[in-house]
Amino acid sequence: MTNTKKFTLTAMFLAILILLASVPFLGFIPIGPINATTMHIPVIIASIILGPKLGGFLGGVFGIISMVRATVIISPTSFLFSPFIPVIGTDQGSWKAIIIAIVPRILIGIVPYFVYKLFRKRAEKSAGAKSIGLFIAGFSGAATNTILVMGGIFLLFKDSYAEAVGIGLETVFSVILGVVFTSGLVEAIVAGFATAAVTAVLLRLTKTNATQKL
Repeated sequence: MTNTKKFTLTAMFLAILILLASVPFLGFIPIGPINATTMHIPVIIASIILGPKLGGFLGGVFGIISMVRATVIISPTSFLFSPFIPVIGTDQGSWKAIIIAIVPRILIGIVPYFVYKLFRKRAEKSAGAKSIGLFIAGFSGAATNTILVMGGIFLLFKDSYAEAVGIGLETVFSVILGVVFTSGLVEAIVAGFATAAVTAVLLRLTKTNATQKL
């Protein structure tokens, strides 16, 4: 793939991220104290199409968008994603919020590339293997986001999270597991199917264009 095409596709994925973030209930969907999201899907697809470097870059953009959103649109759990929002029970934010907002999102743009790479040789010979590989890559990207975000909340903000959502400390772990296996699982399945459908077409188009140029 030429640098010009990579630049064009990167710009397209950036535009999609901005659009999803700008339209209410499209990029971020409130479900209880935590937002479900569709923002990870273009990052996952970009990871497979453009590679882990540009995928990681777009994941970082997703993370920055979520941090800005948490700062501007205040909710009881905004402090988890923005260092500018005071942590519950204090008068200042925490730099740890940057880790939760940014690191998992960067990895969304890296993990799917390497997962799909495991299926690439078989995928070139079988459409079924390609679909399975793309589904698993999409699923793994979304799962990476959910597990790392919720795991980070448990490790870094357990007490404050419990107070923010009105639960006891002894139930934090089970509540977080509940999020992972409910909305997180749904996000991962949706991402798997979306990745398999959209990425298969984009891979075919980029391959066709490259063949025509040759």
